[in-house]
Amino acid sequence: MDRNETIRRIKTALEHRSGKRWSVTGGRGTAYGWITIAAPPARCTWHHRPKVAGDTTPGTDHWEEYDSGERGGYMGPADREALAKLLSLERMHNQGESIPSSNAYYQEFLDRAEGRRPSVVGTPYWD
Repeated sequence: MDRNETIRRIKTALEHRSGKRWSVTGGRGTAYGWITIAAPPARCTWHHRPKVAGDTTPGTDHWEEYDSGERGGYMGPADREALAKLLSLERMHNQGESIPSSNAYYQEFLDRAEGRRPSVVGTPYWD
């Protein structure tokens, strides 16, 4: 299955089903075959900040998400929920979904994007 054709079909299917634009991009260099699905940069305006000013303790309990309105952030809760639902996944990472470079993964996510139950499920090919 061709990477560029898969990107085009996933993008078209998601936009048709949701009525919203989605960013579907191919990796570069050693990640060339990988595909990422996320909200477009204009909607990635969510960031993290310490819950208490000056508290930089590691761990998610001490951080909160907020919409800064500035690009360069992550997908917000509404986009994560919408994309997870479109792809029939339980949840979505704030950076979107990464699809590994293999025909099985390409077919799985093409099926998901087009609203079908996956005809095949990709399996990791790395250690």
